[in-house]
Amino acid sequence: MGIPLPKPKIAEANSSEEFWRIFLSGADPTPHWERRILRLLPSDPRCKQCHAPFRGLGARLLRLTGRGPSRKNPRFCNVCEVTLEKFRGGAEIPMSFLFADIRGSTRLAESMTPAEFSALLNRFYRVANRVLVESDALVDKLVGDEVIGFFTPWLTDHPKAAVSAAQRLLAATGHADPQGPWVPVGIGVHTGEAFYGVVGSEDTVTDVTALGDNVNITARLAQLARAGEILVTDAAAAASGVDLGPSEHRTLELKGRTEPVGVHVVRVTALTSTKT
Repeated sequence: MGIPLPKPKIAEANSSEEFWRIFLSGADPTPHWERRILRLLPSDPRCKQCHAPFRGLGARLLRLTGRGPSRKNPRFCNVCEVTLEKFRGGAEIPMSFLFADIRGSTRLAESMTPAEFSALLNRFYRVANRVLVESDALVDKLVGDEVIGFFTPWLTDHPKAAVSAAQRLLAATGHADPQGPWVPVGIGVHTGEAFYGVVGSEDTVTDVTALGDNVNITARLAQLARAGEILVTDAAAAASGVDLGPSEHRTLELKGRTEPVGVHVVRVTALTSTKT
């Protein structure tokens, strides 16, 4: 047997692309263990990048170490802000994507008072955020009637993690319950190459996100998914190795694409609901 080569460390990265490849691939496990520890501290909202809590006991404890919300961008902590400013840019890597939409949100809003609809959205955000964080996903957005999560190669089975998170999210929103869901949700899951990194002007970090055709495919799938459905592309299904059970198969024509996309339609009627 050969002598295993040492894994590259983020602290030794000499370029932005090298930093992002090390971070996103999990070659240096240190930041990922840190994220898993920080996610156990209460409470939401959290840093988008490292899961450091901004409220509750966890936030008070971290403030003793000098860690807190960024003054420039409230979506990040000050530690991640410095790192992102230093390593602007990103890298193209294989990823899995999860987009979840509330179905019929306009009709729901018409049937509720503004306060009731706001409470419903906040409950959906809270549940979705918990599912994604516990799945070790990067929570990209909680906005409008949509939630977006990205799964990178630091999870060896990131396609499997994305499919599992989608199933858990449908169960957590009541789609396995006999009385039906407390909010109707449709989800798209896909696997493919994407660029992940910093976007923004030269003097500020606007966001960290994934870009590319495969991200757009997943967004369109979520728009087409009916309430209680997860549309898992053939690519994600094959990569995940998950037994999807007696799922329906559809071939979809997506807006702006010449080639159709094959998907498996997965539901959660047999799962146990985990309501919040």
